[in-house]
Amino acid sequence: MTDTAAQPAQQDIAALAKGGRTNILGFFLRLAARLPFLFIAGRLYGPEIVGRFALAVVVVEFAALVATLGLKRGLAQALTSTDRPHVHVVWDAMVVAFVASMVASALLFVFPQAMFPNSRVSGLEWLLPTIVFAIAWSDVSLAALAYRLNVKATVTARAVVEPWTISIAAWALYYVSSRDGLIIAYVLSMAAALTASLIPFIRSYGLPRGWRPQVRPLFALARRNAPLAGADTLEWATRNVDRFILGILFTPAIVGIYYMAQQVASLPQKLKTSFDPVLGPVITQSLKDGDRAAVAHQVAQVGFWIVAAQGGLALMGSVPGEAVMGVVGPQFVAGTAALAFLLVAEVFASPGAVSESALVYVARHRNLMISVGVLLFQIALSFALILAMRWAGWPVNFQAAGVAVALMLALLGGSLAKTWLAKRLLGASVNPLRWPLVWAALAAGLVGWGFTTLPKRLEWAELIIGCPAIAGTYCLILWKWAFRDDDRALFRKMPKADDAVPGEGLLERA
Repeated sequence: MTDTAAQPAQQDIAALAKGGRTNILGFFLRLAARLPFLFIAGRLYGPEIVGRFALAVVVVEFAALVATLGLKRGLAQALTSTDRPHVHVVWDAMVVAFVASMVASALLFVFPQAMFPNSRVSGLEWLLPTIVFAIAWSDVSLAALAYRLNVKATVTARAVVEPWTISIAAWALYYVSSRDGLIIAYVLSMAAALTASLIPFIRSYGLPRGWRPQVRPLFALARRNAPLAGADTLEWATRNVDRFILGILFTPAIVGIYYMAQQVASLPQKLKTSFDPVLGPVITQSLKDGDRAAVAHQVAQVGFWIVAAQGGLALMGSVPGEAVMGVVGPQFVAGTAALAFLLVAEVFASPGAVSESALVYVARHRNLMISVGVLLFQIALSFALILAMRWAGWPVNFQAAGVAVALMLALLGGSLAKTWLAKRLLGASVNPLRWPLVWAALAAGLVGWGFTTLPKRLEWAELIIGCPAIAGTYCLILWKWAFRDDDRALFRKMPKADDAVPGEGLLERA
């Protein structure tokens, strides 16, 4: 490959690395802010209140996701291919999201029991649907900013403002209402995130002068984005339907314990979403240039970064799992088995999730069909495992972990199918896996297991010393035997990377 031909590929990796560095910083900020919320919710409110909150939030966030109509992913493509002023396109998208969110909110007002399938609606809980539009608008405005690679706005809104608002508010409101405190804190955090999203959005795009919403293009935009909306909805449902299944079959307390395990396990998932704002625009530009091999390289590169990071986090969370869940509260230790399966599920999911970043543009409907199959398999297997364990007389916490096992197997199957399809359509491998990942995981797991054998009085050492030891062993092996030159781009600044990104006007300095 000549230097001229290699330059665009290097620029793409530079762009991915730059955006990834910024958003990985956001991941650690989110981690630092999310842990206090888990501690506060677990220690102050307890499993039952947390369980009710978890079920209500899953329904509200589903409504908000549907209300975005696929614009979280589709907006980048719409802006790339339009001749209209970008400010008009993004405000069209905001109108679509607002109308859809009003419809979704109205349905939840009429059927509030959908948010609380295993308990009675009480207190201020019926007001929760009012926040649907805030979530949808925040998502769309951040997607518009992501098109210009303003990832700083996403980090600020999602990793700083939102988690710290809910943590501080949950603590303060507990002394006002131990029943409604979590719900009110959630509403406040979403409103704060919307504010943090809209301010940079308006600064970047401005207000639409000479713009009138056009009904026909708006519906056409929503119709074109139907496969993207379906992909987003199915991906979200795959990660949250387990909680709803538990809400149907178990008490709120069991849901609360599982929710805490799910929240700890979902932190590695944010690593994948950390790359979404930059990966989407780079992929759409490469596809516009007809360079599918470059797309495959980008997918494989980002996939390796994510799998490598998630593997380390999975080991740090699952090997000393009882100690991790014990930090949230002694009542939540029963969720240790679920935590282990959920963390492994995140690692299994990553290759398929990153491949989907390309498939939503080159094979929307086939990607959608795979996602439908994954979700249906997960639901069927979840009920089958729970009912089989219930028939066999297994403990309740083991039964609840059945949904985590079903999720893990479903995501593994989905990843195999999506990576195969992406390889076939792009004409090059997108496989992010490398053998040193296995050796690193085995060595780090062995180190972590050694700390779990310490006497009970030294359990603190599992977290204080054991987790850094696991991370150090894992990272050392990866850095020495797995990382190549492109991989190390994530950890260094490449000269003028932000000025050498393909696509005029596609990426603007954040």
